[in-house]
Amino acid sequence: MTQHLIILPVVLPLLTGLLLLTSRVGGTRLKRLAGVGSTLALVIVAALLLARAAGGEVAYYALGDWQPPFGIVMVLDRLSALLVLVTAVLALGCVIFACAGDDEKGSNFHGLFQLQLMGINGAFLTGDLFNLFVFFEVLLLASYALLLHGGGKARIQAAVHYVVLNLAGSALFLIAVGTLYGATGTLNMADMAVRLAELPEERAGLVTAGALMLLVVFGLKAAVLPLYFWLPRAYAAAPAPVAALFAIMTKVGIYAILRVYSLVFGEQAGPLADLDQPWIWWLSLATLAVATLGVLASRDLRLMVAYLVLVSVGTLLVGVGMGTVAATSALLYYLVHTTLVTGGLFLLAEMIGQQRGKAGTRIVKGKPLLQGGPLALCFLGGAIAVAGLPPLSGAIGKALLLDAATPAQQPWLWPLLLASGLGAMIALSRAGSTLFWRSHAGERVGEPLPREQWAGTGLLLAAAPLLVALAGPISDYTRAAAEQLAEPDAIVRALLSDAGETP
Repeated sequence: MTQHLIILPVVLPLLTGLLLLTSRVGGTRLKRLAGVGSTLALVIVAALLLARAAGGEVAYYALGDWQPPFGIVMVLDRLSALLVLVTAVLALGCVIFACAGDDEKGSNFHGLFQLQLMGINGAFLTGDLFNLFVFFEVLLLASYALLLHGGGKARIQAAVHYVVLNLAGSALFLIAVGTLYGATGTLNMADMAVRLAELPEERAGLVTAGALMLLVVFGLKAAVLPLYFWLPRAYAAAPAPVAALFAIMTKVGIYAILRVYSLVFGEQAGPLADLDQPWIWWLSLATLAVATLGVLASRDLRLMVAYLVLVSVGTLLVGVGMGTVAATSALLYYLVHTTLVTGGLFLLAEMIGQQRGKAGTRIVKGKPLLQGGPLALCFLGGAIAVAGLPPLSGAIGKALLLDAATPAQQPWLWPLLLASGLGAMIALSRAGSTLFWRSHAGERVGEPLPREQWAGTGLLLAAAPLLVALAGPISDYTRAAAEQLAEPDAIVRALLSDAGETP
C-alpha cells in the first residue's frame, strides 16, 4: 500500500470530486461529511508523505508501470511533500469554514473544491512538463467555477479578467511546451535536464525562447509585476473559503519556477543555466514595492489581504532571485507561514464583514460588533504575523531572508523588505483601529458566528505561533529541501537509473 501513497493526493480528491459532482443522492450534510472527511484524509496522507521524504529519498510513481522518461510519473521529494502538506492543511481550514453556509450559496461547491485540490497536488507532484500543463488546466477550470460560486456582479467582472488572462497564459504554456519538445525530444523534466547538457548549439536559441515563455507563464501564475493586476480584484471578490484556498495558487507558480529552473536549467545546462535569474531578482523587488503601496491604499479589508498576498509573492521571489541554498530555505519557511496566515485572514475578513452588516469589509466606522473582542484578538494576531513582527512566524521568515542576502544584495533587499513590513503594519493598524476601536458607539450589531467559521479560521491562524514553536525542526527540513533542490542529479538518477539513461 505504501508504494501507492504518492498518487493518493491526486486520486483521493479526484474520486471524491467526481462522486460529489455526479451523485444526486444525499443532502448538504452528506456532502459536507464527504468533503471534510476527504480533506482530513488528505492531511494524513500528506503527513505520511512528508515523513517518507524527510529521509532524503527521491521516489516516483509510474502510472501504468510505464517507466520514465516515457510514462507519466509523480515525483516525491522534500519540496513537493512540504507543499502538498501545506495545501492539505489550508484546504482543511477552508472546507470547515465553508460548512457554515458558504457551500450552500451555489451548486457543487464541495465537488469543485476537491477537483481544485487534485489540480494543485498534481502540479506539485508531477515530473513532466506536459502534465504540469494538464494539472494547471484542471486547477484553473475548478477555480473559474469556484470564483463565481454564489454569483454577483463583482465576481462576474473579476472572473472575466481572471479567465481571459489565464486562457492566454495556458495558450503560451502550450506553445512553450511544444517548443521545448521540438528542441529536446522529451517532456520529462529529468530527461530534459540530461539532454540539455548535450544540446547541439543550433538548438540553444529555440530552447531559450521556450524557457523564457515558460517564465512568463509561471510569472502570470505567481502574479509577479507586471502580470499581477488580475489578482487583487479576483481574490477580493471570491467567496471567503475560495479566496483562502487561492492563497496557495500563487505558490504553484513560484514552485514551478523553483522546480523547472533548478532541475532543467540548472548548472548542467551550460550556457542555458540560470535563465531566470536576471529577471526574477529585479521583478521581485518591483512586485514587493508596488504591492506595499497597494496595501497602504486599500480601503477594503478583503482587498488589503489580497495585496498582502502580493507582498508575500514579492518576498518569496526575492528568495528565488538570490539563488542560494540559504535563501531557498528561508523562502520555504516563509511560504508555509504566509500561505496559512493570509488564508486565515481571508476567512477572518469574512467573519468581520458578516458581523458589521451593511458596512461589510469596508474600512469605515460602524457600530460595535457583538463578538468584537474575540475578532479583534484574532485580527491582532494575524496582523502581527503577516506584517512580520516578533514574536510570530513572519518575523522569523523575514529574518532568515535578510540573513541570506549577500553584501551586494543587502542594499536593495534590506530597506525594501523592512519598508514593506512597516507599510503593512501601518495599514493593518489603521484598519484595526477603524474596525474595532473607533467603532464603539451605539448598540452592538451582528449575530453569533457559527463554530465552523471559528474552527476553520483558528486552524489557519494558529500556524503563526506553531511555526515559532517548531521553528527548529521546520527550518532544518526547509534547509534540507533547499539542499536537495540545489542538487538536481539526485532526481535525475532516481528517475532514469532504471532506464539506463543517467550519465
